[in-house]
Amino acid sequence: MDVEISGDSIKLGQFLKVANVAETGGHAKELISGGQVTVNGEVVTARGHMLVDADVVTAAGQSLTVVTGAEGGDYFDERTANDDFDPEKWRNM
Repeated sequence: MDVEISGDSIKLGQFLKVANVAETGGHAKELISGGQVTVNGEVVTARGHMLVDADVVTAAGQSLTVVTGAEGGDYFDERTANDDFDPEKWRNM
């Protein structure tokens, strides 16, 4: 499965959250330090490992390919979004 990211690279721990493999940074850290994550077929135990376009990450039974250059810039996570957020209120502060 392809996972699009903005920019040219992303840290492994962040990628696992963006790809919805890990629910939190702590969960990502556990997966990585436990040797349960491979990048291009090799076990990686550093969550700061930088991923680039076409890297293949395998974790939690999923194989994910990094695709760089996604449009946008900010990652929006619908699971953690607050539906009561009013941008006008914050813009005028």
